Amino acid sequence: MSAAIDPRTTTASGTDVRVRFCPSPTGLPHVGMIRTALYNWAYARHTGGKLIFRVEDTDAARDSEESYHQLVDALTWLEIDWDEGVEKGGPHAPYRQSQRRDIYAGVLQQLIDSGAVYESYSTAEEIDARNEAAGRAKQLGYDNYDRTLSDEQKAAFRAEGREPAYRLRVPDHDLTYVDLIRGEVTFPAGSFPDFVVVRAGGQALYTFTNPVDDALMGITHVIRGEDLMPSTARQLALYDALIGAGVTDFVPRFGHMPLVLGETGTKKLSKRDPQADLFLQREKGFIHEGLLNYLALLGWSIAPDRDVFTLDEFIAAFDIADVNPNPARFDQKKAESINGDHIRMLEASDFAARLVPYLATADLVENPPTADQQTILDAAAPLVQERMQLLGEAPGLLGFLFRDEVVYDDDALKSLPENSGPVLVASVGALELVPEQGFTAAAVQAELQKALIDDLGLKPRVAYGPLRVAISGRRVSPPLFESMEILGKAETIRRLDALVQRIG
Repeated sequence: MSAAIDPRTTTASGTDVRVRFCPSPTGLPHVGMIRTALYNWAYARHTGGKLIFRVEDTDAARDSEESYHQLVDALTWLEIDWDEGVEKGGPHAPYRQSQRRDIYAGVLQQLIDSGAVYESYSTAEEIDARNEAAGRAKQLGYDNYDRTLSDEQKAAFRAEGREPAYRLRVPDHDLTYVDLIRGEVTFPAGSFPDFVVVRAGGQALYTFTNPVDDALMGITHVIRGEDLMPSTARQLALYDALIGAGVTDFVPRFGHMPLVLGETGTKKLSKRDPQADLFLQREKGFIHEGLLNYLALLGWSIAPDRDVFTLDEFIAAFDIADVNPNPARFDQKKAESINGDHIRMLEASDFAARLVPYLATADLVENPPTADQQTILDAAAPLVQERMQLLGEAPGLLGFLFRDEVVYDDDALKSLPENSGPVLVASVGALELVPEQGFTAAAVQAELQKALIDDLGLKPRVAYGPLRVAISGRRVSPPLFESMEILGKAETIRRLDALVQRIG
């Protein structure tokens, strides 16, 4: 027979839903963290509820302002907006834990007054010694010794110069909740001892500040990673105390998302894995729509035979109860393929605009582009939109259109057939016949086909391969004739002549 679910568990739904994203500002944002933000954001938008973005920055040794600003930058780029929190404010400000110490001290005093928290003076050595004397394994940890200290004993410890830590008096009954993703979970009575919520010296721990913030901010649904699931027992115990002390009047619902594994599928995706680096993925050329689509699939699906969807479709369909509890594997190639699908869904002008930062980083255009550069970009972008998976491919694919001199890839030069010289010379002769004002892709193709394929009997690959290398310096480039039209007659012929001179 299962233990009873706490009847004080929230039944909030619809616009009453309040979820939170509460990272620590340590290091660069990673995709596992962003998936947590994404699922919370989608659930808030799906229900019509609110997303609260707060920052858990009480660890001065690890937290940094740089990481904080990177978090804000990441969410801003991804267009994951929030309703209350840092940078925005709200009724429960401040939203940074480092600014809430007085609040935690006040709640601690309420718990002391209610008897839910007590002073503890035991050192680690004393706990080990008592366990050893009682024939208990040291791994069992604290033995609840200080629960019943008298006022005289406490005074004696203080006289020795000891400062107390504060421990929560854990309930002596089973703690059960229904996980939104995993179903009913029970933590048996006695499975963990009274635990420290505030260290000697006054530092409040995560096991205290996190649930306290949730309680004070009215969080109804806690959606987080599977790795945090063991701490749920302590959070349930603390909620019991918070309700008893009048800090809150309900227990939130919990849902624990599956682990994200690395590409091998054998271990958790590490923050140090290149795939986990959010900004590296942006640098490669992910657009936010494509990356979020892929991250949504790490534990959830919109339909058995469908992987690509818009963010609006995702919000409309998403329910945290539909998340699969099994681990999800990060597949870089699939992520890039989905990103390519989203690139092709962009309006042409939007796509061209998103290429600018990548072209500017490669010193190919100004940011914003000059009028001439914009004209080239507007004409060239549609030529590559259908074949790109990452925006970072833009400098390689389009760079030749913005450079005066062609940079030849070694493999492109090695691919040239022996008759490249005569082919290039014949091409120049054919293109000389095309009027400057009529130098269109169609006219260029017609003249080159007549000269090279009809008259010389060459196969298209042999005929056009040398021209592609001459124009772009690469074996693979945007459509050849359209590229020539963008470059214009004089520049096209100059480049053909330049390769003739190079290969002798």
